[in-house]
Amino acid sequence: MTPLNPLSPNLGDFDPATIKFGIFQAPYHPLNGNPTLQIRRDIQLAQVADELGFDEYWMGEHHSSGIENIPSPELFIAAAAERTSRITFGTGVVSLPYHHPLLVADRIAQLDHQTNGRVILGVGPGKLPVDAIMMGIDPVDQRRMQGESLEAVTRLLRGEVVNMETDWFTLKDGRAQLQPVRPEGIEIAVASTVSPSGSVLAAKHGASLFSLAAGDKAGFDALDRNWDVYEKESLANGYDATRRNWRVVTPMFLAESREDADRAIRRKVLHHTDYLEQVSGVTFPWARDAQSATDQLRGEGWPSFGSAVIGTPDEAIEAIEALIEKTGGFGSFLVIHYDMADWDATKKSYELFAEEVIPHFRRSNRGRVASLQYHNAHAAELGAGAAAAITKATKEYYGEGAAVPLR
Repeated sequence: MTPLNPLSPNLGDFDPATIKFGIFQAPYHPLNGNPTLQIRRDIQLAQVADELGFDEYWMGEHHSSGIENIPSPELFIAAAAERTSRITFGTGVVSLPYHHPLLVADRIAQLDHQTNGRVILGVGPGKLPVDAIMMGIDPVDQRRMQGESLEAVTRLLRGEVVNMETDWFTLKDGRAQLQPVRPEGIEIAVASTVSPSGSVLAAKHGASLFSLAAGDKAGFDALDRNWDVYEKESLANGYDATRRNWRVVTPMFLAESREDADRAIRRKVLHHTDYLEQVSGVTFPWARDAQSATDQLRGEGWPSFGSAVIGTPDEAIEAIEALIEKTGGFGSFLVIHYDMADWDATKKSYELFAEEVIPHFRRSNRGRVASLQYHNAHAAELGAGAAAAITKATKEYYGEGAAVPLR
């Protein structure tokens, strides 16, 4: 099969028109804001995304550092799902070492029913060391614990009775009472950053791949390598790797111009750089001035955050095309949402993305463009035909000697 509109001869059968689009909430919120209103606006943003035609909305789990103030993605999704009708929600991510696997399976199964099948279980080991330390977990053990939990959760969601004992949980004839809404079950996505560990774990359990660090230089460089690992390991474990279940994530904030984008994030951007300095214990030379911080984010990027598109829809299109070229194609592109602008500018950013970026890849207007091109190519004969019709109608009514209007 030949792709309809390949961006590169290296893309094979991948068609960019099949890409889904979504929003990924870490979530990052300035410490001087009202946390109640911040959470309410996140729910409103899910509603906006649903109305604008985005396909997915993801919410993360964090328990420390202050700026990421959603501890339960499941509670958030339960509220947002009641205010939306079509968008799919993902946990981005549930930190598996923090929970008994039976509770993870039970909660996501209930959420699957409450959303009528509009939920994806995104999982990871946990990002912030303080989260783990507060629970008495050695951060060195988190990836091992994630693998042990994922094995149990996957089997429970498949309807198996699970007997399993580790140094941190026991399942004795464990079973999930609720089974998924859809026969194909609940999709599970495993977070991957730079190392191949996420790809290996996802492939082992037939889960989807979730590349969280595509905006980071090291993460971008690792995209194709990690996909190759995922394909190889999936085959070794008896699964078919499919690009439609690969999600790539990078930050973007859009406006009518770069200058407008810079102005929109000026008041809040330094709250985020202050967070970076405090959690890392490092002072960054570009973190004292809003424009310098913005230029750094747009260019080389920030630690942990990576690089972002802070600019126009055309720049967003160019960045996504670069990701497609690098990877050979993926199923979904997610915009990491940073709370950096006021509500109106935030909505405008996603409106521009929905209005100009999504239609570019889906080729939504190809019929309209073709119609105008046809009209242009036949303008002379079409114009002559229209003029002849006007002349005929005028003369039929007024007689042969009547003056014929030009239009």
